[in-house]
Amino acid sequence: MLAEELLELTIKKGVSDVEVYQVQSHSRPISFEANRLKQIESSQTTGIALRLWHNGCQGLAVAYGDFNPDDLISKALAISELNDPEEPLLNDNNKLIYPNAIIDEPNINNLISQGKNAIAIITDKYPEVITNVEIEWETETTTLINSRGLYCLQTDNSYSASLGIELVTEDDFLGIYDGEYSHDVIDLHRMINSVLQRLQWAEKNTSVNNGKIPILFTPNAVTTLWETISEALNGKRIFDKSSPWCESQGKKVVSSCLSLSQQPNLPPYNCPFDDEGTITQYLNLIKEGILNSFYTDKQTAQKLSITNTGNGFRPSLGSYATPDLINLVIEKGNLSQEKLIKNIEDGIIIDQILGEGADISGDFSFNIDLGYRVKKGEIIGRIKDTMLAGNVYQALEKVESVGNDLTWSGSCYTPSIVIDELSLISG
Repeated sequence: MLAEELLELTIKKGVSDVEVYQVQSHSRPISFEANRLKQIESSQTTGIALRLWHNGCQGLAVAYGDFNPDDLISKALAISELNDPEEPLLNDNNKLIYPNAIIDEPNINNLISQGKNAIAIITDKYPEVITNVEIEWETETTTLINSRGLYCLQTDNSYSASLGIELVTEDDFLGIYDGEYSHDVIDLHRMINSVLQRLQWAEKNTSVNNGKIPILFTPNAVTTLWETISEALNGKRIFDKSSPWCESQGKKVVSSCLSLSQQPNLPPYNCPFDDEGTITQYLNLIKEGILNSFYTDKQTAQKLSITNTGNGFRPSLGSYATPDLINLVIEKGNLSQEKLIKNIEDGIIIDQILGEGADISGDFSFNIDLGYRVKKGEIIGRIKDTMLAGNVYQALEKVESVGNDLTWSGSCYTPSIVIDELSLISG
């Protein structure tokens, strides 16, 4: 059953406030494990979420594949009876249609050849390395409609790939990982070169002393810090006063080296509307260290008595929309990563972090999964059994330089940064 049919049927049953959210996807994933082709799949899925207000109370029910529409409506009505009354926050009559050009299903043999070639290049230089590759083509269509005339449609076509290598010895384990996402065909060569470079840096192990030392976070690692900052900018956190920046709008909160914005039109993660049917927008979040704005969904904006920024997204099909950022962009600096390294007299590079990042308080203590020691501007080897401790907000006040090596890490577009000093604990 299509979204339009479910909407019409629900209205006929006497429910006046209704929203239907439908996601249809078709994917072709290919996976290589331990240097060999493991699996080729083809998957087509459809999920649909029905949200309604009955007697002013909200109910949400979800179905996948074939389903009985009467049962789904009954389930949503039953759930609504368990909730308190609230104002239906639905967008009014509007059409937002973004049917991206359909990409033909790829030639599977070409994708297999790319995977085999990547493994061959890596194992030719490092025969003892175990290589895992995943390549996936996917087309996904999202439809959002409601009883007030809203009609949103977006078709997204993408390729994604991940490349991971593992090197196991009697007393050591080394794992290095990279990934790519694109609307076009993926070229694995950037990922291959990146992994080989980091493998070369990790050929020797070295030690580091306890104490405070300059830290270079690569784009892969620094995302952990931006996740905490994103939470601090969340309108929900501002409303319930759990963010340390509740009273900081217009004030300096991080180093003047840093400017952060949301740019929803930037490919490949471009997103024209949120999961509530609100048009997304450019947000100037932090400019040269000064906090300018927060982000909200409809409900949070109403509570804060501010204009909705169009950041209401569902963590899953069966979840209610909640504020979330898309395409967080950190403004680049003037120095290449190579130059940033050259400028470090005695410090370390962090490339992969093990475990969770900081909570909203900003305090963190995590293990460095992949890091390197720098002496006099040269990488001298990999560091092991080392922990980093500090506070995200305090650390970002000490950023002394920002690279120009903007790289996508998920939907965060970030360069490397160098923090003046953080505390290291070496085992």
